Amino acid sequence: MYRRINHLKIIHIKNSIMSTINVPKREEVSTANQAIFDNLEKTLGFVPNLFATYAHSENALGNYLALSNAKTSLKAKEKEVVNLAVSQVNNCIYCLSAHTAIGKMNGFTDEQILELRAGKASFDSKLDALARLAKNITENRGATDQQVLADFFAAGWTKENLIDTIVLVGDKTITNYIHRTTKVPVDFPEAQPLEGVKA
Repeated sequence: MYRRINHLKIIHIKNSIMSTINVPKREEVSTANQAIFDNLEKTLGFVPNLFATYAHSENALGNYLALSNAKTSLKAKEKEVVNLAVSQVNNCIYCLSAHTAIGKMNGFTDEQILELRAGKASFDSKLDALARLAKNITENRGATDQQVLADFFAAGWTKENLIDTIVLVGDKTITNYIHRTTKVPVDFPEAQPLEGVKA
């Protein structure tokens, strides 16, 4: 009986915490964040719930967008390879859904996106090495397998690409962790489960 009461208390505490992490509306955020919301509305047509959640902080949204939009040696399509592989390892349904949509905008098919989520790309040897690296870095928390790293360089990637990939893994992990913690509603078409794709 005592265990059951404790279990119910834990569930109540969890529900209480989750119910307090809302998606803030424009009028609920700082002036600086309101300006960012307005810019997102202009460029994207809406403020994604996860970006809005950053605005609980005075500085986090601006800081994150600066990091996310910073110059990199990776092209937009290559960034999506990393974003999909990392988000799958971190099991973030929000980012998987968002980057499935963005991946399609960058020319990947549904089948290719599923492969990238699994950390591979049978359709492109260079992207395959990138996907495998991103998955390996994330799974091993930076203790990258040396063969995976060697394969990455053998595929034609550079040391600059390596550093930029690691930065992108960190960038995407931030958003993965924010959603895994807050569980704000997904406002993209929800990504399908990853089934039957061998890594």
